[in-house]
Amino acid sequence: MSEPRINDRIRVPEVRLVGPNGEQVGIVRVEDALRLAAEADLDLVEVAPMARPPVAKLMDYGKYKYETAMKAREARKNQVNTVIKEIKLRPKIDPHDYGTKKGHVERFLKAGDKVKVTIMFRGREQSRPELGFRLLQRLAEDVAELGFVESAPRQDGRNMVMVLGPAKKKTAVRQEQKKRDAERAAATEAAPGATEDTAGTTETTPEQE
Repeated sequence: MSEPRINDRIRVPEVRLVGPNGEQVGIVRVEDALRLAAEADLDLVEVAPMARPPVAKLMDYGKYKYETAMKAREARKNQVNTVIKEIKLRPKIDPHDYGTKKGHVERFLKAGDKVKVTIMFRGREQSRPELGFRLLQRLAEDVAELGFVESAPRQDGRNMVMVLGPAKKKTAVRQEQKKRDAERAAATEAAPGATEDTAGTTETTPEQE
């Protein structure tokens, strides 16, 4: 069952009762456990149905479900999903295109994403794999401050593939972004006050004799 049995749905003669603060009450008849729950305005929740006897706890089940859902939601929110971006290059790429592609790789790495770099060989280029290898080495060196070679260049059919990992994890990137946003917001809030202080200040000069 996806949810535990509570209150009158608990169909056993006795339970090992746990109090609302985790204290051990002991083995009691289920009728007595239900009475204690009613007196405390709480629910009787079966937390270990396979135990002998089953373990039941006094708790506010509605509040428990809400808090559990919030924790699960927060965990999903903070979960970091690994994203792999892909950039494709030709062995004889011209300098301008190389600069553009390198810029994309730098942007992806700064965001905390992995980058799969693929060199595509065509025709006679397949007989010159060293061209692709040198190009991948050059790219790795050019972005060394932002990322590292996670998977060394390897031949994959007509292509050569290398995977770059970000120097900073995505969680660190998010934390830095939040910090920058907070600092920017604080500066924006402080700016009007600073202007008012400056405007309200008048310069005084000694009186002339």
